[in-house]
Order: sequence, then C-alpha cells, then structure tokens
Amino acid sequence: MTRTGGFGHLRLGVNIDHVATIRNARGNDHPDPVRAAKLAAEAGADGITAHLREDRRHIRDGDIARLMEEIGLPLNLEMAATPEMLDIALRHKPHACCIVPERREEVTTEGGLDAAGLHNHLAPIIERLSDAGIRVSLFINAEKRQLEAARSLGAPVVELHTGAYCDAILEKQHAKRDAELERLRIAARDGAALGLEVHAGHGLTFETVGPVAAIPELAELNIGHFLIGEAIFVGLAESIRLMREAMDKARAGAAAEPKKGAQ
Repeated sequence: MTRTGGFGHLRLGVNIDHVATIRNARGNDHPDPVRAAKLAAEAGADGITAHLREDRRHIRDGDIARLMEEIGLPLNLEMAATPEMLDIALRHKPHACCIVPERREEVTTEGGLDAAGLHNHLAPIIERLSDAGIRVSLFINAEKRQLEAARSLGAPVVELHTGAYCDAILEKQHAKRDAELERLRIAARDGAALGLEVHAGHGLTFETVGPVAAIPELAELNIGHFLIGEAIFVGLAESIRLMREAMDKARAGAAAEPKKGAQ
C-alpha cells in the first residue's frame, strides 16, 4: 500500500533491540526480547522492529527465529546490506526488511543510508528481497536525492532518519530544530509524491514525537530506545500506551487545523 497524504492511522513499530542489550549484559536469557514483543502487541504496537547487527550486540539469530514463530504482528528486520544478512532474511522471510547503514564501531545508527551512492550494491539485494515477497524499506536522510534513489531501486518504503531533529531539541538549538523538522516535512511530501510509503524514526521521545507525528504523509514511526528506557519507570505497556497517546493526539490536532482556519 502506498500513502500519498491525509491523516490516516499512524502506525507504531516498537523496536525491542535494547531489551536484548540488557539481557546480553549478563549473558543469560533474561529479559527476553520476545516476551517484550508480545507485551508490545498487547499494549497497542502495530509492528515489531529488530536490528540483527553483524556483531550481534543485542538481537541474536535465535531471537529472529522466535519472533517469526511466536508473535502475530508484522516483523520489520533491520539489516545491513551484506550477503550474510540477505541470506538470513531470505531464510526467515519477515514482513519487511529495512536496510540500514552499519559500522561496527558506532554506538547506534548515526545517519541514513547513502542509497544514491550505493545504488549498484543495493539493487541486487533489494531485487532478491522483493522477489521473496519481503517488503523493502531504506533508512535514509531527509534528502530528495535519496528519495529518488529509493524509487529508482524499487524500494516501496523509506524511513526518514529523525536523529538530527531530536538532537537539536536535546541541545536546545531552536533554529536547527525548526530547520530539521521542515526537512522532514518536505521529504515526507516529496516521498509521497514519488509514490513511496514514508516512515520515520530514531531518537523520538514523548517530547519530540508530536511535530513528527503531525506530518500527514507519514504512515509509521519506529521507536525503541526511549520506550525501553521509559519502561524502567512506568513499565513497558504504559510506556507504549503513552507514546501511542502522544502520537494520536498530535495527529488529531494536525487534522483539525484546516477546519479551524476555515471558520
């Protein structure tokens, strides 16, 4: 399905990576990320996201197998564009694969994929995933060049990197915040105009999610680290419920704005 605008239901994909990060700190099986995925489903998540990194720093291969077997929600597998990850994706056939840039030394994903510069490398990977019935998404910066590359590559979905916008809020750089938000708005419009379904994610919190959720062309937000961290204080179900509430409130407020202007 392709979104071209409007204020439809904004899906929430819950990333469970950092439940696995806590588990791996002790090297045993607790807390279980699959259990977290099941709780997320009960709390109102629309999908589950998990990033299987080359170094297996959080999610492990066995987690992907269990997620495919035990959860009813669509699984979005985040992966680097490598032969190993392609083989794993083709073996498990998740609902979607989001191709992300990955550097072993990074703490977390630092920016979007250079889909334009990596066109020839990505093309056969995207083709094989698509032929297997897996929906392909590219995690990119909010740039028209990258949107056009995604379309050229045949990826039906893009996810806009929201990290710079969130960082500007944390650093209280108001001009940069406004500029980054406008970049996201423009990219969402441009992506929809190209026939892409547009998602967004990275670094979103209760404080930062509202203006992003209000962008009408967005179909889905993927949020993880903040939800898992907030769960320490309020529980995972409540953390997800509050995020869902903030998203819905922002969406409803944005949808009502044209009506106010017409009065």
